[in-house]
Amino acid sequence: MRGPYPGELRIRVIDFVEAGGSRREAAEQFQVSASSAIRWVQRFREDGTCEPMRRGGSTSPLERYSQQICALIREHPDLTLNEITSALHKRRIPGSRSGLSRFFARHDITFKKKPAGGRAQASRGGSRASTLDPRARLA
Repeated sequence: MRGPYPGELRIRVIDFVEAGGSRREAAEQFQVSASSAIRWVQRFREDGTCEPMRRGGSTSPLERYSQQICALIREHPDLTLNEITSALHKRRIPGSRSGLSRFFARHDITFKKKPAGGRAQASRGGSRASTLDPRARLA
């Protein structure tokens, strides 16, 4: 899909119509669709602007609370996503797990697992247990 028409073209179409031409004539003259010329002139008369409207998605409601969310993460860096969501709900901040996950991705906030201190591990270099029963003897 193409982007919006440049502002210069819009201005020329609007000037043509303001000088007395019809919108359909302006569309034919500047090789744009009639509906585009009609919308551009209508928007210019309502708002006084000829710039294209903003395109794209919406913003997350969590963005309003970004400082509070980041402060919560600094205070409690070991919370899980579910715990963070619960803590936000207690503070009356709306949000879901998936929305919070996307918020963290947008703000480059990552959570790295920390290795456990004294967990049980198999020793690699020590003596190995005998595969035979200790009571068994070689003949």
